Amino acid sequence: QYLQAILKINETTNLTRITSPEEARILHLEDSLVALPELNEAPEGKYGDLGSGGGFPGVPLALYSGRQTVLVDSVKKKMRLVSEVLESLGLTEQIHTYDGRIEDLALEQKGSFSVLTARALSRLVSLLELAAPLLKKDGVLICYKADIQPDEIEEAVAICDLVGMQLISRRDVVLSDGETRRTILSYRKTGKPKLKLPRRIGMAQRNPLRPRP
Repeated sequence: QYLQAILKINETTNLTRITSPEEARILHLEDSLVALPELNEAPEGKYGDLGSGGGFPGVPLALYSGRQTVLVDSVKKKMRLVSEVLESLGLTEQIHTYDGRIEDLALEQKGSFSVLTARALSRLVSLLELAAPLLKKDGVLICYKADIQPDEIEEAVAICDLVGMQLISRRDVVLSDGETRRTILSYRKTGKPKLKLPRRIGMAQRNPLRPRP
């Protein structure tokens, strides 16, 4: 029902580039649920979907896991439309929206999330920095990646100690279309970052962290 409502809105408002119901079933629902095992293994508690856009993977994972969920996206129009769909389906007690920057959310709800997801949002090094102040100790960041290159993984490894995060799993998946490949990487928050986070808005992407000499 949620997917059908989003596709209906998409006929007049650009919420997602995917318009075919069959393609949406694979690339929104199936792709979202690929990381359900990692989500279920994370500590109990609140779940946040960073850069949620039209509510994927956040809404499918929320419904399957039963977790209290926050969909985070700075595009206010998208979040307003998603909120309207959630309200029409009676889901607003479980799933909430936040129409602001991740850095601002980290100031407002520091250390309050047990698990976060990020799909097609940014490079790993930036995601680790953005996620660290939001997560509780032992909380988990789950990243969805397509065609990830070794250098992106290496630059993330280099700053893990700096931001208090550690890679705990990697899993490669092919969706049912036989073509779409995903790499699911999970990072656990092991301790406090060694620098003050969050930095100013946009710094994580414009000036990614480097390991200290």
